[in-house]
Amino acid sequence: MFKPKAIYFEKDIINYPLGKELMEKYKDIPKVEIENHNNIEEMRKNPNSEFANMKRNLIIGIRKTHKFVENHKTSDYLVPYTSSGCTAACMYCYLVCNYNKCAYLRLFVNREQMLDKIIKTAEKSEKELTFEIGSNSDLILENTITNNLVWTIENFKNAEKGKLTFPTKFDMVDPILPLDHKGKVTIRMSVNPEEIINKVEFGTSRLTGRIEAINKLKEAGYNIGILIAPVILVDNWKELYQELIQRLSQELSEKVKRDAFFEIIFMTYSYVHTKINEEAFPNSINLYNRDIMTGRGRGKYWYKSQVRSEAESFLREQMQRYFPNNKIEYIV
Repeated sequence: MFKPKAIYFEKDIINYPLGKELMEKYKDIPKVEIENHNNIEEMRKNPNSEFANMKRNLIIGIRKTHKFVENHKTSDYLVPYTSSGCTAACMYCYLVCNYNKCAYLRLFVNREQMLDKIIKTAEKSEKELTFEIGSNSDLILENTITNNLVWTIENFKNAEKGKLTFPTKFDMVDPILPLDHKGKVTIRMSVNPEEIINKVEFGTSRLTGRIEAINKLKEAGYNIGILIAPVILVDNWKELYQELIQRLSQELSEKVKRDAFFEIIFMTYSYVHTKINEEAFPNSINLYNRDIMTGRGRGKYWYKSQVRSEAESFLREQMQRYFPNNKIEYIV
């Protein structure tokens, strides 16, 4: 259970039920009042070496930006929702590109306003819309602090139209298993080989727990997606990803294997990641490999076209071997 080192809060959060609840829950934790959750000067001035320690703090504020972004993968819109950032420290985290070393967990207490916009947008649309509510955070993790995911599912289930989806790397799914979600929620579990989880995805659930969570969620009637993401081409990557896909085929339930879909995403890395990881995790592996990666603009890197193409062919072969009847939504 996450216990914050300190609470940084905007004073107006006490005007919201969740804000009052969190301040009471953490009444014994040291607190610092801030003007804006987006600009905490003392955090911005910290050296990169403080990256992991900064993630021990909890920032509570009010979300001001509510712009929906069109998406063309597993949802129609990416939706700003109840949190951003995370307490985990995955070395490739794309949020670092947006927030630099300030990719710590921020909670937003105006959940009623956010969910109301989702419901109204869904009801106005002529077609059924799916909303991605977890693109900026991990809602399974957040739920252990706020109970927001339980609240969301319970308050969304009676909406006339619309569906929700979100990804996760965590296995703490028991609180949402008994809920009457009415088939409106798709949960997409992100998986990676155990070796990569251990060396790169610090603070996340183990692979065994993630697989068990998938099976429990499916048994509870949730729609299931599986992200093999991000694919990281370390020296022994073929062996690792073949073992992963084989293990999934052995340990996922028949119900899951009947209709789960897959997404496969190759790692994108950046200069910002490199500088933070060198100082925050000096003994960790180096994810940047100049021999097989190339610049993508704005200090970002991805795998060279030929390398990526060969890797995609290998992964498609493995998926065809072990999951011939399951759809791969996309490989990027």
